[in-house]
Amino acid sequence: MPTIREVAAYASVSAATVSRVMKGEVPVNAETRGRVEAAIAALGYAPNAFARSLASNRMGGVGLVISHLAGPFMGRVMMTLEATLRRANVSLLVASGGGEAGREQEAVDFLLGRRCDGLIVHADALSDAMLATLAATTPLVVFNRRVLEIDAHCIYLDNECGGYLATRHLLDQGHRHIACLTGPLRQQDAAGRLAGYQRALKERGIQVDEQAILEGDFTERSGEQGMAALLARAAPITAVVAGNDDMALGAMTILRARGVAIPQTLSLVGYDNEACARHVMPALTTVHAPLEEMAQEAAERLLKLVAGASLPAPTPFMPTLIERETVGPPLS
Repeated sequence: MPTIREVAAYASVSAATVSRVMKGEVPVNAETRGRVEAAIAALGYAPNAFARSLASNRMGGVGLVISHLAGPFMGRVMMTLEATLRRANVSLLVASGGGEAGREQEAVDFLLGRRCDGLIVHADALSDAMLATLAATTPLVVFNRRVLEIDAHCIYLDNECGGYLATRHLLDQGHRHIACLTGPLRQQDAAGRLAGYQRALKERGIQVDEQAILEGDFTERSGEQGMAALLARAAPITAVVAGNDDMALGAMTILRARGVAIPQTLSLVGYDNEACARHVMPALTTVHAPLEEMAQEAAERLLKLVAGASLPAPTPFMPTLIERETVGPPLS
């Protein structure tokens, strides 16, 4: 592999001149630039990325800390982050923390140890205080979570509104016995969706049945378990609000196995509007989360922070209801 000094000798210029040509920061006359570019082409010179990072104190990479790698949710987020950063010639490095505080901190340390210019964090277990401390020393954007102390660094969805929209839609169809299968309630998004469900019921003067609220973990399996538990209860249920589309799919699996018609006997609403929601039969009514727009905003905000710009506090992204085929009026 040729060195910058060899390129300089080939072109009969200094190494500093080669560097200036490559960076394009200082004008270099056309004749000299031509000799340098010809030397680079002839020798097949490629600058060492790590050496450039040492010189500039910048790596040209952004770290992403996530709790879990699996699932379509993170797939949508990572694809948009990578595409947005790539347009700015910035690479994306990913580390998973598995939803455990110690491992998530290890993921942060790993990425900072790779000289990432900044971090995007979608982590469940890192405390607000830890994130605020990190933001004081590192360009940081927190994804899908609000930390009031560093509000300008946060990109988040109004999940209470989403839970409210899902439940109100069922209420408008005439349902009064509505159960809720939640995600892990220690997480802001799951807790917000539950709060929206509760608010919608209270607005219609319907007492919240705490026994009709079952906590899961956003997986299809927990949707199956929750739906089976609801069907085992003596209390009547005509509709279910699921914590996300995966849980809704799990619920649908149990309902089919038990011969419960959707939506003729029981109505169902999911959350996130994943691709699977429109392909299942019947197609799933769900709440759309604008993940691609959120991820793009997260990447753009981080790039501004890396460049030293200050940020105004963001407004929350708003969910919308997507009506398909899994909701109908209750049996009379």
